[in-house]
Amino acid sequence: MDIMSTTEGLVTAMTTTEDLSSSTDDDYDIPDFMCDRSTVREFRGLYEPPLFWLIALVGGVGNLAVVWIYVHVRRRLKTMTDVYLLNLAVADLLFLVTLPLWAAEASFSWMFGPFLCKINSALYKVNLFSSILLLTCISVDRYTVIVQTTKAQNSRWERLRYSRFVCAAVWLFSVALAIPEFVYAAPARVESQEYCRMVFPAQMGNVTKITVLSLQVSMGFCLPFIVMAYCYTVIVTKLLKTRSFEKHKAMRVILAVVVVFIVSQLPYNSVLVVEAMQATNMTITNCDSVKALDMLGQVLKSLAYLHACLNPFLYVFVGVRFRRDVLQLISCCRCRAQAGKSQTSKPSKAPLSSTRMSVMSDSDTDQALSL
Repeated sequence: MDIMSTTEGLVTAMTTTEDLSSSTDDDYDIPDFMCDRSTVREFRGLYEPPLFWLIALVGGVGNLAVVWIYVHVRRRLKTMTDVYLLNLAVADLLFLVTLPLWAAEASFSWMFGPFLCKINSALYKVNLFSSILLLTCISVDRYTVIVQTTKAQNSRWERLRYSRFVCAAVWLFSVALAIPEFVYAAPARVESQEYCRMVFPAQMGNVTKITVLSLQVSMGFCLPFIVMAYCYTVIVTKLLKTRSFEKHKAMRVILAVVVVFIVSQLPYNSVLVVEAMQATNMTITNCDSVKALDMLGQVLKSLAYLHACLNPFLYVFVGVRFRRDVLQLISCCRCRAQAGKSQTSKPSKAPLSSTRMSVMSDSDTDQALSL
């Protein structure tokens, strides 16, 4: 999220603008301070489009594979984690859908009108929050299954029903957090081009902008990180007391999840904190420093968006049982293709049956450990 400048004589000095489009420009609010940021816009035009398209394509394939497998393998949603993972894949897909439009904006300008500007900005923010909050729900579910095993087994089906209400609450809460995008996102002209940005009324000053930034940092990183850190710390402590190979293998997955989350999200959210400070008391006034921070923010933003590509591999494909389901479904498809050529359906039934038996034989605890 980049905070757009109202200087350069392009937007009135009393208009506060902020880019929540996830493919933002290069300007910061620096009253009475003129700074030519055309080089930053050129950098963005060269850097963001190919990377955003790559993230959208790779992440799209991975998350579509997750959704396809969950839908294709019947009764796969048998645990809370399954429900969260499916919703996470959907959230990542909806988030990735927005990236081509931001890539087009970076290459040319915003050509899709004010309505799509609001929808795309809001869609981006809804799925940004929902994705992070669902990752938090997954960590809480793993904590319950691994640390409070007896309680988890006794309330398994209740927890499964409860997970659907949790997901609904996550989506509704994410929509509520995206209300500023629905209200204030609009195309804003910079020189001869338009960009989809947050344009707040003059009487609001920086208060609304700082509030929006604070919400993204707190709800999009700080709170989820605290919950995840606590849950995984307790889980690791629990696993260290056991000698099970599967449980120690799960520790490697947990470590990968935490490291990737921190590496991808912490740097960009640190830049957002700097932006909030900049909007509050003008901590940076040197033009070169502002442009350097702009470019740094764009690079770190792209790093944060890579998480949507990595989620399928971190939370799904690393799972032993999920990989087995994938291989068996591929085998099933091959058998069906061969059966179509030989006009017989017998070879295709056995792999599908074994796949379902594989799915139904998973226990709640085993699945949590295999992720």
